[in-house]
Amino acid sequence: MKIVCGNYILEAEKGMPVMQCLRALQVDMQGVLAIQQGGRVLELTDVITREGEIRPLTLADEEGRRIYERSLRFVALLAFRRLMPGRQVRIEYSVGGGVYLHTPGHELTGDDVDAIRTEMQSIVEADLPFDKREWSLDDAIAYFEEDGQPDKVELLKRRPVPFMNLYECGGMHEYFYGAMAPSTGYVQVFGVQHLPGRGMAILTADPENPARHAVYIDRPKHMRVFGQSEKWCAILGVQNAPDIHQMLEQRKFRAFIRINEALHDKAIADIAETIAEKGSRLILIAGPSSSGKTTTTGRLAIHLRVLGLEPVMISLDDYYIDRADLPVEPDGSVDLEALHTIDVPLFRNHMQRLMDGETVEIPRYSFHTGSRMEKGVPLQLKPGQPVLVEGIHGLNPALSEGIDDALIHRIFVSALTCLNLDDHNRIRTTDVRLLRRIVRDNQFRSTPPEETLAMWPSVRRGEETWIFPHQERADSMINTALHYELPVLGHYAYALLKAIPPESPHYLTARRLVKMLNYFPDIPETVLEEVPPLSLLREFIGGCTIEKEG
Repeated sequence: MKIVCGNYILEAEKGMPVMQCLRALQVDMQGVLAIQQGGRVLELTDVITREGEIRPLTLADEEGRRIYERSLRFVALLAFRRLMPGRQVRIEYSVGGGVYLHTPGHELTGDDVDAIRTEMQSIVEADLPFDKREWSLDDAIAYFEEDGQPDKVELLKRRPVPFMNLYECGGMHEYFYGAMAPSTGYVQVFGVQHLPGRGMAILTADPENPARHAVYIDRPKHMRVFGQSEKWCAILGVQNAPDIHQMLEQRKFRAFIRINEALHDKAIADIAETIAEKGSRLILIAGPSSSGKTTTTGRLAIHLRVLGLEPVMISLDDYYIDRADLPVEPDGSVDLEALHTIDVPLFRNHMQRLMDGETVEIPRYSFHTGSRMEKGVPLQLKPGQPVLVEGIHGLNPALSEGIDDALIHRIFVSALTCLNLDDHNRIRTTDVRLLRRIVRDNQFRSTPPEETLAMWPSVRRGEETWIFPHQERADSMINTALHYELPVLGHYAYALLKAIPPESPHYLTARRLVKMLNYFPDIPETVLEEVPPLSLLREFIGGCTIEKEG
């Protein structure tokens, strides 16, 4: 059996342990958490059963970072079990370099967090193994039922296969829907941040410098919008994937959609009222890919009209510099996410002149030709008339430099899901946005899922560089996540993702998304009709009428 790793080739026996194989291949084991072989991840304690190329996974890899986080979550939960037995612990969304954790019904004090940190350190130093064993689904359900974890019980009842792997460590059994490190000693670098009044953040090792943990970044506005979403969860009666099943089983899904959409509409209406009260003239709307900026901007315009205003909408895309004039990266590519793709001086000049009552010619950009059209669109604002500008760079200070800040209202749009699979297994916001983009690209851009998956790492790098650092500059934030959207997106994306073959370089990501969608119910076509034509979700699944007239 031939195993290839980099420039090394090994003739190995079938069933050779991964760790032994890596050592025989002279791989530097520093920071290695698992390996990838084709579309599979093999843990260091697994055995190799097929020949082919293998690649070590570290914190430099997306899957490596997920393995590190899962293993660290197990350490945190074991610490809670030892110090606060029987207490519910809920692990949710990403916050400022870490993962948010809280104990519903109990406030974590500074002393509590210090004790958890110390216990986690003790568990890591003990280098306890994560022992993987296959269980029958019935046995696993019985275990979690007796252990007082009804959220896991309800989720596993809907698992599509009759067996599963459970991990045991320090007398505790858990399941994290993905590969784990061999032992607690592999996650020696971590941090814990107390969040008074909320809970705590677990900080993993910094991918850029694995010898230290990530630095916690305080983003109070970001946390506030998550707090709003938690209230929405309470109103809607959903926290985990099984709650969605129950909505459908109890024939409450249509009402669930209506209430969710009403909450969205109210949030947009509240922002419109704030803009009207302030008398803002330049409304800058930014957010990452597939956050729903376009529909949010259109719905905001409607609410401003309700308040007697006449907003004008401009897309920042029309200020793109001709593709032929953009700088080329060292690898020959063009970074389309960078600020320098925008004609910033022209944009600032036009916005200042519009605020001064002058007429300007708004450019029009053709994505078909990759260049600006010859003729633009003349525009002059009436006294007090606001202009809504939508684009990923909207909150970058370079765009509004020199313009009276009193005239500006900045809005950050993002899809921040608060829905979990169960209390200990979160659904990542980035995965939901990726599903949105896969569906939209396939529906409207004739882009197959593998092309979207290939572009996604570059999109994510651009967001981290150009978008997220400016989000706290927002005057308003809106969470566009819909608590009902995952089963709807699954209706469109599931078959597309399942069709990606194991030999594809994107099979691993596709398989991860499929595994997540497996825990959500199929939605009947008749229920899908309940999604309103102005819903943000229609931007991705089709049927949006916000820009249609007549």
